[in-house]
Amino acid sequence: MIDKNEETWQQYYQKAVKRKHKPRTGRLIPLNRSGYKTATDCGCGTGSDIHYLSKLGYQVSGFDVNEDALTICRERFANNPLVHVCKASFEHYDYSLAGIVLANSSLYFANLKDFTKTWKKLTASLAIGGVFAGDFMGVKDSWATDFRIPTAPMTKHQVRALFDEYDIVEFTERDEMGQTMLGESKHWHTFSVIAVKNL
Repeated sequence: MIDKNEETWQQYYQKAVKRKHKPRTGRLIPLNRSGYKTATDCGCGTGSDIHYLSKLGYQVSGFDVNEDALTICRERFANNPLVHVCKASFEHYDYSLAGIVLANSSLYFANLKDFTKTWKKLTASLAIGGVFAGDFMGVKDSWATDFRIPTAPMTKHQVRALFDEYDIVEFTERDEMGQTMLGESKHWHTFSVIAVKNL
């Protein structure tokens, strides 16, 4: 029997597979001055950004904890030698050197207890001159407390402190009511960041 959490993810992925890559991902290409045409997609979902980056000739590694998402990706990229996907969490993924690291709407669900150690691994994998793009959950988000799975809410100060070794290109805070992809109403409090690693 499918539990409620799994059913919700299945519904999400059915919608997500039809999505194009995030427009933000396209803005990263000219910012990548690392010399590495490699990318890591953390929490890759159904692979929209992987598809886009591989079309540009990037060698892309993606990971996700959800088997439904990975099944879609494995079928989608079965004949693409530039793409490798696997099942892993932020905490246990073996990060390789990359010119681009994506964490689109996924760091919300990293293990908060291990976040400092996880972030060190993630940021160490990004080459100098490489670019990070990702989203962090704010403390006022509806999912910050009592969500069906653990989340990793952070203050604006905590998020900015992660980027001491970066030049921040974009830093956007969202603090408003809105809808999820499944049409449910919630309060969104997120921080979206694009930053280039300088150290």
